[in-house]
Amino acid sequence: MTEVAPTQPASTDNLSLETGVVIVGGGPVGLGLAIELGQRGVHCILVERYPQPQPIPKGQNLTQRTLEHFHFWGAEQALRAARTIPPEYGIGGLTTYGHLLSPYAYDWLQRELVKPFYYCANERLPQYATEAVLRQRVAQLPTVQTFFGWDAQTVAQDAHGVSIDIAERHGGGRHSLKAAYAVGCDGSRSKVRTQAGITQTLSDHDRLMVLLVFRSQALHTLLERYPGKSFYSVLQPGLQGYWKFFGRVDLGNTWFFHAPVPAGTTADNFDFKAYVQEAVGAEFALELEHIGFWDLRFAIADSYQSGRLFVAGDAAHSHPPYGGYGVNAGLEDARNLGWKLAAVLQGWAGDALLASYSAERQPVFASTMRDFIAQSIETDKAFLETFDPVRDKPAFEQAWQERSQGAIGEVHAFEPHYEGSPVVFQEGSGSRISSSKGSHRFEARAGHHLAPVVLADGRNIYQALGDGFCLLAVDAQAGAAQMFQEAAKELGLPLTVIEEARGQEADRYQARWVLVRPDQFIAWVGHDADIGPEQAHALLAHALGGALERSL
Repeated sequence: MTEVAPTQPASTDNLSLETGVVIVGGGPVGLGLAIELGQRGVHCILVERYPQPQPIPKGQNLTQRTLEHFHFWGAEQALRAARTIPPEYGIGGLTTYGHLLSPYAYDWLQRELVKPFYYCANERLPQYATEAVLRQRVAQLPTVQTFFGWDAQTVAQDAHGVSIDIAERHGGGRHSLKAAYAVGCDGSRSKVRTQAGITQTLSDHDRLMVLLVFRSQALHTLLERYPGKSFYSVLQPGLQGYWKFFGRVDLGNTWFFHAPVPAGTTADNFDFKAYVQEAVGAEFALELEHIGFWDLRFAIADSYQSGRLFVAGDAAHSHPPYGGYGVNAGLEDARNLGWKLAAVLQGWAGDALLASYSAERQPVFASTMRDFIAQSIETDKAFLETFDPVRDKPAFEQAWQERSQGAIGEVHAFEPHYEGSPVVFQEGSGSRISSSKGSHRFEARAGHHLAPVVLADGRNIYQALGDGFCLLAVDAQAGAAQMFQEAAKELGLPLTVIEEARGQEADRYQARWVLVRPDQFIAWVGHDADIGPEQAHALLAHALGGALERSL
């Protein structure tokens, strides 16, 4: 990697640099996209305004699916080594009523319950630690050039490519970057999204929120009654469904706290220590380290693409930090878009495949926002308006127990999929939609994530998938798999074929054929033994968006 540091002598000659993809924004999403492209041999340039990761502990809970990304990016072990809390604390949380020391509490967001359906275990660490790991991985890739400490100024495109002018934040350096494509991973106030003319749908919940970072060993002692928990949400009747939310940054010392505050609150006109103590339910010693504010709102781009410009992560969708959906969704954006950009730039797919990025990812996050984040606020509001332990204790306690069971169901129901994708082949008729609501099953389903199984040779299938497409053939007729290999060769599509006999663990997929994409989602599931060469060719071509446009 070639890194242009902010201390480099200023350049004023407007040097023009050309590349395949320019990535604006070097948080976790931009870094992940750079790794995805760089590992696939695509030269890219990453522009990030901050020389170093910012020490604000956001985006901490990383799901099993996200750790699969880190596995394929060659950064899983480094990420786990950077953990700031012992593994036995998991990424599970707790919901309480009234205050943290309340007698009413239940486990919440127990994502470990769906571990059997993923190859990797989940993880938890502050976003700045995650960014540090990703920066280290990027530094190992000669295909990625970085500009840390630089800002994108203008973004333009035409039929042939994009041009982006960047400037050194603390110096006189200027460059003009040219590329085939550009991706804005530059946050909720994205310049790329704005200058691309991509509109947003906004839903303002009209809440000013505070983010506090504080130190307190006393709070760790108070919360020893809840072993193995890393974050805690407090429900209070006056909050109308919004939360007071605590999270560990490390074990026993540093914490963060999100909560609604009155409009007009500043760092100087509010007693934040008392506010935190009230949410805990006890007075205890704490030392404030950071006071910041943010506006609680929902925003989603109406499309994730405009011509040769794309958006991902917070540039495409922003929301309250409830449930740890944001950073995980953004990293899935990077994975989805990365292999598709590489496919087009390397000549084995065309514009239709790129269009599938927005067609897949936009409705999935719209569902996440509607069916999980916003729904949780409305559900909590209705509960708090209906049940009160002072007014009717038995009714409250019964409803509270029911909420505990519902929290388990929510984890199982969050299963993003692309059933409505234009590049996923579904047998049969009927309309289908892409959504974040689903169910975790081992059965192979077109548009869904591939569950892991152990192959006959002892490997997990995730160890055998390869970098491109993978075709699992279970008890295939002689020569049938060869037809797919020949069709893939004709299309220029990289394809790994795994042949398994019946009676093995792969039978759990309940299919003879499973075509897996480079992002471990299933493009097609077949049940017939009789596959002809024309059908094999058509199925692979469909997974690439139809007709190829090799002129790109």
